[in-house]
Amino acid sequence: MAELTRAAILGGYDRSIGGVRLRERAELALVSLALPRGQEAEAERAIDSAFGLDLPEPGNSVTNGTHRLVWMGTDQMMLVFENDAPLAEPGVRAALEGACYTTSQTDGWVILSVSGAGTREALSRLCPIDLHERAFQIGNVTRTTMEHIGAMVLRDGDESFLLFSASSSAKSFLKAVEDSIRFTT
Repeated sequence: MAELTRAAILGGYDRSIGGVRLRERAELALVSLALPRGQEAEAERAIDSAFGLDLPEPGNSVTNGTHRLVWMGTDQMMLVFENDAPLAEPGVRAALEGACYTTSQTDGWVILSVSGAGTREALSRLCPIDLHERAFQIGNVTRTTMEHIGAMVLRDGDESFLLFSASSSAKSFLKAVEDSIRFTT
């Protein structure tokens, strides 16, 4: 029987342009969590027990150092974590003991990491949100568009952001981010 492997959507893209590093984060798995109506407290306890995470406030994420829980909407979260297995969802489902509805999202998204001096300037050309450190703090997350492509922006460090977009437009998304970095550095 053939062994399943997960392929990098952008071939493991990793480049530095000026002082900005842009790379694909293909090692990250994404699993959506939906809290069942009427059982939110049990789901919260299961998430805390399995991952040591409290639910994030709207527009935020929380991390335990290995797993990041991202607020996606009312009673909807995305768990982001390193996992080289082709199927991460069954392990999350088992860890939560059925307290949440889980769905694998890894193949549906491309994740880019953008970091270094000039990152904010490059991203400000692409997205209509205020990324200034006072307005968009570490752990904040929002949905937006970049070059008319749907995206999610998460600030994960001082000069570091994770950008999420649909895998179906991954090459166009990468080109838009790459062009903006080249223009500003």
